[in-house]
Formats: sequence, structure tokens, C-alpha cells
Amino acid sequence: MSVPTLKQAPVQENTRIMGVGAYRPSVIVTNEDVCQWIDSSDEWIRQRTGIITRHRAPADVSVIDMAEGAAREALQKAGIEASQLGAVIVSTVTHPYATPSAAASLADRLGATPAPAFDISAACAGYCYGIAQGDALVRSGAAAYVLVVGAEKLSDVIDNTERTISFLLGDGAGAVVIGPSDTPGIGPSVWGSDGSKWDAIGMTHSMLDIRELALTGKHGTAVSDEEAAVTDASLWPTLRQDGQTVFRWAVWEMAKVAQQALDAAGIRSEDLAAFIPHQANMRIIDEMAKKLQLPETVKIARDIADAGNTSAASIPLATHRLLEENPELSGGLALQIGFGAGLVFGAQVVVLP
Repeated sequence: MSVPTLKQAPVQENTRIMGVGAYRPSVIVTNEDVCQWIDSSDEWIRQRTGIITRHRAPADVSVIDMAEGAAREALQKAGIEASQLGAVIVSTVTHPYATPSAAASLADRLGATPAPAFDISAACAGYCYGIAQGDALVRSGAAAYVLVVGAEKLSDVIDNTERTISFLLGDGAGAVVIGPSDTPGIGPSVWGSDGSKWDAIGMTHSMLDIRELALTGKHGTAVSDEEAAVTDASLWPTLRQDGQTVFRWAVWEMAKVAQQALDAAGIRSEDLAAFIPHQANMRIIDEMAKKLQLPETVKIARDIADAGNTSAASIPLATHRLLEENPELSGGLALQIGFGAGLVFGAQVVVLP
């Protein structure tokens, strides 16, 4: 008995980023504002992090709202209709629902139905994870065009009085469209994880912890159904980190990953037009640039000064600003690298749209 030969989707050899969009919330929080909540100063925050301001979204603006704003600009710049999308990917750790995904709602809002849509939970590396998957989907023939969005409303998951991470964080969204190209536009992805440092960045409680606390009370005493709602804000899960562990890991290990991405793409540091790392801390950015021995001709994204750390949104937001301020970089090579909770990391060399 002969077995019929399966058809497979035609392979697309090359891909590129076709357009980039951004959404920056309207509320600007200064270091002086932050110092109302923690015992610090504008000078200390600038020296330790490089941050001057950060954007925060008002209560009526959601992760999906910000993702939509960034996505519409990316589609417009790419010259692509939402109906042409073969997949919608949203990288976020702050969509308030475990399910359904933010991506499914975003796809509907944009008019991309019935494109497959899914979220990625890879924290600050989420955007680079999304690029890796979008690139693979287009090259494999599974999708003609893929929308990749990094969107975070970190102000929903911080305790303003917490000193290890809260003052670093901002809100926002960035998006790109990936499509076919006549020449290579996205280099091989170097990505991975180190779960041995799983607890270096994370939440103070799990949702199961909150459920248990709500049902039994903080001291283990059973409460009635009417009393079951959690009213103590301190019980809500918020972010915290072991700053020294994260700093050392980012500086020493992520410079190696960045170099691996250059090597995988067959690119030298002097070939780059730009370096766009995750906007975690200005000192980390400076140390990584030093270890990579980047020449002065390479533009380094420093969006963190005005935007703070926006997790999965930070690289596309920084890319958007870099291109707005330096349009001559279009068509040049950029090394991008994300790293964060997990601990997870991802990096690629890309041609800037």
C-alpha cells in the first residue's frame, strides 16, 4: 500500500522587521514622585539606574489598549493590513487574566481574525522570544506576516514602597511586523534560560497563596464567605528582585550571549549601527557595551532615562525612539538582547526597518 506524499507549506528563506510602533502612556512619574514612597533621592536614582522619569498608564488604560496603539502604528509603517497577519504574538507578564490571552483580544480589535493568537510569558526577554518565533513562523511558511508586541502595565504589580524594583518600572508597549524579505533581515536567535536563579526576580505571592489567604485569613483563621474577599493590599502579589544577583548575571553572562548572537550572525561589533539592549539599568547597558568593545560609531539605546524599565516592551520602545531620533539608522544592523525573570534571555542581530 503506497502512502500519499504530504504537502508542506513553501519555505521562505529570509525575513525582516517591516515596521515598528510604540505606545507611551500619558502619566509621567518623576524621581521626586517616587521619593514620596521610598527613602531616596533624585540624585541616587539617577546615579544607580540612569532613570529620570518613567511612564505609567492611568487606571482606564489596559495592557491590551497599549498593545493596540503600538500595533496599529507598526502595521501602518509596515504597509500591512491586519487581515494579512498570519499570527499575533503578545509578550507580557502583566495581562491580568491567566486566560484568555491578551493576543486573542488584540487580534479581534485589529481585525486580524482568524489569525492564531497567543501570549508569551518570558518577562524582559519576551520581545526577543517573540522575534524568534515570528521569524520561524514566516520562514517555515506557517504565516505570511506576524505581529509581535511587547506590552506591560507594571504599575499594576508593584508596591510603591518596595525598594528593590518598584522605582525602576514603567508602562508601555512596542510592536513590530515581521514579513518576508529578499535578503536576510533577522539573524539566528540565541536564547535560553537558567532556572537555577528562578527566584532572583518574581512575585511575592502566587495566586494560590492569595486564594488561601482570602479563605482562611492572614493568621490561618477560617472566615465566612462574606469575609472572603481580600481587602489587605499587602496580600496582592507584587514584584521584587535580588538586585545584586540580577546585576552580576546581566553584566557577566549577558555580554557573552550578545557576543554569541554576533557570532551566529557572522557580524562583528564594528559592523553594527546600533546596540539595543533591554532597558534594565543604565549601568548594565554601559557595562555590556564596554565588554562588547563597541566602537563609538555604534548608537546605544538609552530609552530607560525617560521610560524606565518596561520589561517586554523595552526593546521595541527603545528601537522606536532610536529610529525617530536617528532616521539614518534605517537599514543598518542592530544587536538586540533581552534578559529577565526566569532567568531567561534572548538575542538577535536584525536589520532596522
